[in-house]
Amino acid sequence: MASKTPPQPVLFVYVDNSNVWIEGQRIQAVRQGLATDPADAQRRQVATQWHYDFGRLYELACPSTAHIGRSILFGSRPPADDSLWNIAKREGFQVITYDRNAANKEKQVDISLSTTMLEDSYEYMKASRQDIAVLVGGDGDFVPTVKSLKRRGLGVRVVFWSHAVSRELRESADEFVVLDPHFEALTRAEAPQA
Repeated sequence: MASKTPPQPVLFVYVDNSNVWIEGQRIQAVRQGLATDPADAQRRQVATQWHYDFGRLYELACPSTAHIGRSILFGSRPPADDSLWNIAKREGFQVITYDRNAANKEKQVDISLSTTMLEDSYEYMKASRQDIAVLVGGDGDFVPTVKSLKRRGLGVRVVFWSHAVSRELRESADEFVVLDPHFEALTRAEAPQA
């Protein structure tokens, strides 16, 4: 009698788009000599024209051999002429956006990402299959969700920039993948076309 192959873990991917992009801009500012470090870029509110490649980010977050349950990109509602979100959809991401508030601040994104990740953990993820939630974000507000998933036997991989990830989030995850060494590969030479 042939032995059964254990089920392969399924990955569920959740991307905090604004934070990936904002922190990537700060690294770009340092590389262009506009700031001494990412914190300096933040203090001085240095902006650059940096864009990242969704497909390459996805490849870093998930091995090509992985089974993917869901891939969701969260962020603020883009301008009508912003092609990045269409590219994300073409790369296989479900896109969830929210309007900014009257002060042009992003609202509802982190809590929506966290809530969706938690809901998916009950509805779709299976500890018996050793499923993994892949969080592309660095905010410490995600820690309670990460701890909840881990208590129930699910794996958590955090993927983010080293300078912008919460220490507690990094330590709470089973695995931390640093984006920094992949900055060049993630960078688009120019703004993508729709």
